Amino acid sequence: MLGYGDKAAEYFRIINPIEHTRTKEAVNRYKVEPYVVAADVYGVGNLIGRGGWTWYTGSSSWMYKAGIEYILGLQIHNQTLSIKPAIPKEWKEYSIRYEYETSVYNIKIKNPNGKNTGVEKFICNGEEIEKKCVKLIDNGKINEIEITM
Repeated sequence: MLGYGDKAAEYFRIINPIEHTRTKEAVNRYKVEPYVVAADVYGVGNLIGRGGWTWYTGSSSWMYKAGIEYILGLQIHNQTLSIKPAIPKEWKEYSIRYEYETSVYNIKIKNPNGKNTGVEKFICNGEEIEKKCVKLIDNGKINEIEITM
């Protein structure tokens, strides 16, 4: 939320359960499901690296929200779509496919200058949008959005 994209991605990786299960050794240490957010990971004694309190209510939804809204930057408020990324500087490009009713929004975010945050240009279906947001419409079409940071 502060725009520190490098730190946001680093912290997201730290809490991501798949990062704790990349090797057989890591799986044997972590000892919990690789597809569930653990509420804690032990840091002392003979349990270092072991996950605990999995299936904890709300943790997965907050992780989803952090990844989609706060890092990738997809914001939907009052049927208005905007992109407010906070990504690592080395990410040069990423894309999001968002479905709204019968419409599809293909969103491509380009980061040619290696920025953490900020939107310079917002183009929807070939037209630059000064407000850098669009009202979602159910037009049954594929809508193309191109963002330049």
